[in-house]
Amino acid sequence: MKTITIIFSLGIMTSLSCQKKEELTVEEVEDLTFLREEEKLARDVYLYAFDKYGEDIFTNIAATEEKHMNKVLTILNDYDISDPASNVRGEFTNQVLQNLYNDLTFLVDSSLVQALKVGATIEDLDINDINLNISRTDKDEILDMYEKLNCGSRNHMRAFTNALTENNETYTVQYISESDYDAILASSNESCGWYN
Repeated sequence: MKTITIIFSLGIMTSLSCQKKEELTVEEVEDLTFLREEEKLARDVYLYAFDKYGEDIFTNIAATEEKHMNKVLTILNDYDISDPASNVRGEFTNQVLQNLYNDLTFLVDSSLVQALKVGATIEDLDINDINLNISRTDKDEILDMYEKLNCGSRNHMRAFTNALTENNETYTVQYISESDYDAILASSNESCGWYN
């Protein structure tokens, strides 16, 4: 009886291990691979700004962006998608992101205030892009990640905006709507798990 139970159990385990995740669409794969490098862009620009100005806001948020990168990588690995991200800081496979990194670090060099505005711009863009990604998938695991990354980006947006206010400066929203930006600023920091 014990032998039959073991064989039956092994049969179930083999069956479960053979079950494959639902395949992703081309659009979902493109969104995830772009996002992996987009999170790297944020981390790399913030580290660049920290090296220049030594302000904790940059290194603290860069550490969170690395967590975001790692979560996207986990999803890529779950679906057997090749990782596009280079291990070299400031180096990108996607040429659009490479050009953006070059442009943003050029702006960071201008001043601390400009570097803070660059931070707000990156979070503005991230929220906008993730909102688009959300509209293009129905996979629960991916949607959960997108929602949590968005939560983290809202917290980062608040941090950069507050830092600008302390420097008597403001940020003009570029990607999300003015009403969405105002709603973010009007609400308190959120708990996003380790995605913050």
